[in-house]
Amino acid sequence: MDLNTLRQFAAVARLEHLSRAAAELRVAQPSLSRSIARLEAELGAPLFDRAGRLQLNDTGRIFRDHVERALGELEAGRRAVAEAVRGGPGVVRLASETFLPLTGPLIAFKAEHPDVEVQLHQMAPDEMERALRAQEVDLCLASQPVVAPQAASAVVAVEPVWLATPPGHRLAGAEAVAVEDLADEPFVTTRPGQWQRRLLEWLFADRNLEPRIVCETDEPAATFALVSAGLGVCLFPAIARGTRPDPGVAWAGIDHPHCNRTLSLHWPGGDRLPAAARLMRARILEWDWLGSRTPRG
Repeated sequence: MDLNTLRQFAAVARLEHLSRAAAELRVAQPSLSRSIARLEAELGAPLFDRAGRLQLNDTGRIFRDHVERALGELEAGRRAVAEAVRGGPGVVRLASETFLPLTGPLIAFKAEHPDVEVQLHQMAPDEMERALRAQEVDLCLASQPVVAPQAASAVVAVEPVWLATPPGHRLAGAEAVAVEDLADEPFVTTRPGQWQRRLLEWLFADRNLEPRIVCETDEPAATFALVSAGLGVCLFPAIARGTRPDPGVAWAGIDHPHCNRTLSLHWPGGDRLPAAARLMRARILEWDWLGSRTPRG
């Protein structure tokens, strides 16, 4: 069981697709298939179900978690040695669903530490969980729960979510709109799995309703344009509203105690963060997210 075989297994386990994993690893698919078969023979158990689409089985998921942690520890060791030898400012790897909330902290961090290399990775929360286990990233900022073994976390902000409407809409400028008043409204929203979509569906389900969705897009600028054009209404967090003071839409409050977004920061536990990542963590945790968007202290 060599290191290369473990890396190959990790790729196949993540993608659950032999040809895509082979392309990513730049190896021939038959060779990759033989490597996985040899690994299963060595372990004495199949790791995948092969009836129809290739899928990890229960044994495979157990082994995957151990392999990702092992590869993560090796990568952490490599980075620690490189940092010790280089003695320079280091690198920090930061993942987020969207980078709009991070623009302020990133500008402040680069001003304070211009020589630190910042690597940004856009990921969904389930991808963050895997990346944290494998120590492929140092920090994750998420709007949805991220559950990774031995990871630590902290809530950095709970911000209100507003309703964006076309100018002149019947609800434009309303202080508090009941969810029931939105039952017949067309919504422009994100694709399934994104936090805005989850919040929209949860708010409506809480009132035994179902939202009427007329458009799915993950492009905030396009969403503003579509709402402004009268195609529908949309949910937007306070940070997005503050960065677009005149987006061509009107705003309304929503009368629901849980119509908000919780931003949380996640990192590997055990104080294993490199020095650069610890500096970035401190800057994000100290940031005044809902105030003037300037650092506290």
